[in-house]
Amino acid sequence: MNIAIDMMGGDFAPAEAVKGVQLFLSGQDASTPPDPSRSSVSPVPGLFLIGDEAQIHPLLVQHEIDAKSVSVVHAPEVIGMNEHPTKALKEKQQSSIAVGFQLLASGKTDAFISAGNTGAMLVGAVYSIKPLEGVLRPTISTIIPKDSGAPGLLLDVGLNADCKPEHLNQFALLGSMYSQYISGIENPRVALLNLGEEEGKGNLLAQAAYPLLKENKEIRFIGNIEGRDILKDKADVMVCDGFTGNIILKMAESIYEITRSKSIQHDYLDQFNFENYGGTPVLGVSSPVIIGHGISHGKAFANMIRLAVKMIDADLMKKMKSRFENIR
Repeated sequence: MNIAIDMMGGDFAPAEAVKGVQLFLSGQDASTPPDPSRSSVSPVPGLFLIGDEAQIHPLLVQHEIDAKSVSVVHAPEVIGMNEHPTKALKEKQQSSIAVGFQLLASGKTDAFISAGNTGAMLVGAVYSIKPLEGVLRPTISTIIPKDSGAPGLLLDVGLNADCKPEHLNQFALLGSMYSQYISGIENPRVALLNLGEEEGKGNLLAQAAYPLLKENKEIRFIGNIEGRDILKDKADVMVCDGFTGNIILKMAESIYEITRSKSIQHDYLDQFNFENYGGTPVLGVSSPVIIGHGISHGKAFANMIRLAVKMIDADLMKKMKSRFENIR
């Protein structure tokens, strides 16, 4: 198991990326306890740290990371946050993101993590390692903490601003499988985010998506839910277009920031800290690609590595591939 990490991506790179590697290797600051039901423990993955060697090596020494426990892959170029994704990937073949996808596409690594240019990560995921056959559009999701303490999953949250009913139908299956194999929820409940609970409600997209979801035998569809139900224990997987999902995601982030600025403390509110989850995986592509927030600190990087390990350990992409092949 080998995991590539873009050490130059993010506002605090490479210092916080190195700190995240140190936290992961030391086992510190784990967001979730070990699963006692697992019969075996995954081996420590090989970590490929991609970026400027001159900046990375002193930080490895500073954080007392044994150079033998990681592999530094020199990448002298960096794709900036504001650069055009496609243009930058084409012109900067020696950038940390481009090199990361080269390693992933060649099979030298099994997953790729970055908190860098989101657009470049998405373009690389679609054009370097390709969507699974049968997947119309890959999607990204976010964990929604529910009042019951269980994790909900909302998708899409920004990759597909405009969607067709068929896209939402596939998002439901991808999200259901992620919820089952990564969040550990058996037979997850899938709902369509809408402006009313009754069948027939909503805009043209929702009205057309509902019957597809209702007839989909691959998921446990429970019908519509409203915005007030998102944080309640009504559904495990909530499906919507990326425009709607991104607004919900950004609003949740702002609520967390406001509670922190006003020193409002509660265990439930702490669950809205994105660093607890690390990043969001691109679902519907052939290998694990995990995108982190640009302001990620060490804890987020460590949890992105843990998520990558969990996805590889669950063989999630292979399971998704098999499911779509069976559907075809």
